[in-house]
Amino acid sequence: MRPDTPADHTTEAERLLRTAATYPEDHEPLLLRAAAHLELAGDRARATDLYDTLLGSTPSNPTLIRALKAANLWEYGHEAEARAIIEGVRAQVPQDAAPWEIIAETLEAHDELEASEATFTQAAELLADGEDEDYATQSLLTSRHRVRRMLALEHDAWDHRADALHTGAVPLDELHDPKRLWSLGSDDPAELQAEITRLRSELGSYRTALSRPFPVAVLHWPEAELDELVASYPELEAEYPTYAAHLTDLEASLRELQAAGTPNLGIVPATVPSYEAFAASESSTPANPDLLPQYATTLAARGRATAWPPARTAACWCGSGRTYGECHGAD
Repeated sequence: MRPDTPADHTTEAERLLRTAATYPEDHEPLLLRAAAHLELAGDRARATDLYDTLLGSTPSNPTLIRALKAANLWEYGHEAEARAIIEGVRAQVPQDAAPWEIIAETLEAHDELEASEATFTQAAELLADGEDEDYATQSLLTSRHRVRRMLALEHDAWDHRADALHTGAVPLDELHDPKRLWSLGSDDPAELQAEITRLRSELGSYRTALSRPFPVAVLHWPEAELDELVASYPELEAEYPTYAAHLTDLEASLRELQAAGTPNLGIVPATVPSYEAFAASESSTPANPDLLPQYATTLAARGRATAWPPARTAACWCGSGRTYGECHGAD
């Protein structure tokens, strides 16, 4: 049963702690979940003890745990210690988005909007490449957009990037309108009901978007990207012996899928930095060929795919400059 009360959260935390004692190899994720339940139960001092236990056991992501500890400490009166930890996390320059978002949102929650915006900006300059952000980086850019909107700052390049990545029917400028955010704390029942109605509408649009099937897609590595990939990971040369063979195999694979009756086919452009980031998110090495179809599916789910086949008079997907009918669409 889902925990709903402080007592339920305490019970769930105790269960997770017992499980961690039984399976020490999984103690880190189990203790993190237990700490989260203790925070929800209001037992923040005990949650801090769990974070300290994790930090003393060589965790896989100590920066994330420090960020969580800082957020927890500030909530029960240890502002000075939380600030010191936040500055330490920023100085460590973590290479994943989660610690940045936690400390920036902690600052935001305590009305430190300028410091929050500076933290989000530091993270964006480090992690966002402007080409193919993963979900965590997209979330970071969206949160940064919210804080800058509350500060009434003019849009910059990262705000425009957040707008471009946003797929909801309601634009971010409206979602992050300070009047809307403040209305959620209103004592006026009519204002609250109007905002709840709007949020329900937006949630319905979001669920509709998620329910749309994404294409069955195959990867297209541009020639320069493929050269870099094979040079960096020679184990993948068996998958991609030459660029010409890659293009031929790609078209052949799609025709086979079409002949088998598979609908909604597509092609997704691949890049080495994006693929390396995906491999890291999967705790795997980019040299693992089993990751390639998973990477293609992930890109397709993010809306990166171009429908295949193109019209015979349209430009060929390979970028040759010829029409599809004259190029890979030729019989």
